[in-house]
Amino acid sequence: MTPSSSPVSSAGAAAPPPIPLSVVLITKNAATQLGECLESVREAGCAAEIVVVDSGSADDTVALAESFGARVLQRDWHGFGPQKQIAVAAAAHDWVLCLDADERITPELAHSIRALFAAETPKFAAWRFARRNRFLGRYLRHGEGYPDWSLRLFDRRRARWSDDPVHEKVLTGEAIGTLSGDLLHDSAETLSAYLEKQNRYTSLAAEAALAAGKRASLARIVASPLLRFIKFYFFRLGALDGLPGLVHIAIGCFNSFAKYAKMADFQWRRCFQTGSAAPDPSEKSR
Repeated sequence: MTPSSSPVSSAGAAAPPPIPLSVVLITKNAATQLGECLESVREAGCAAEIVVVDSGSADDTVALAESFGARVLQRDWHGFGPQKQIAVAAAAHDWVLCLDADERITPELAHSIRALFAAETPKFAAWRFARRNRFLGRYLRHGEGYPDWSLRLFDRRRARWSDDPVHEKVLTGEAIGTLSGDLLHDSAETLSAYLEKQNRYTSLAAEAALAAGKRASLARIVASPLLRFIKFYFFRLGALDGLPGLVHIAIGCFNSFAKYAKMADFQWRRCFQTGSAAPDPSEKSR
């Protein structure tokens, strides 16, 4: 879909005219997932353009994006937050909707977005909506998997992505609105690949926390995963999602443990290398 073309649904019916909104994505070797994402954007009829910032894909990602009329830019990888901000800055419109290649816009969410721009100007500078995660073949309805509130639609003049290399977030000093309708997160990766990715993410999160002056402690290593499990499995009803819900929450709890354990490992190695006194594991973290 190009800015000058009229989006057409797969059924052949003309979709509503696009609104002054740029859909932006960052990609690398996402050809197996990107097509369904961009098809959902086309079906939604809520974007005047699609901008894809690619980081050297070796598969058909670029060709696939271009087949949907996307404007593709090649940029070196700078971390999730900075990379998404590069994509936002490259957009032709100030209002942007940020998606990942393995996400799909539902018709309900598309209707909410179009209704938002049917008025003169959206009331808020940024808008969030629920994201429904698919895990072990099932869309989760509770726990960490849903509603998984995601702030992805915003006016780039009043909001921006953080510089975090992982667990990035949209920053704004203004009030945030909420839209109805879900964003589907339909990752097709295997559990093994998912665990490998989580290992990388916890390493990046540990590095970022240390750089911010935070420290791990025995209390944090023990309490963080335990409290996380109680919160999401019991209070957020993750138990109702069966085995997929249990595994999803358990991995999230282990991620908390792994992050602080990696921080502790770095602290001990640094003390050994510098010959300074080893940190007290019972010391409270900052």
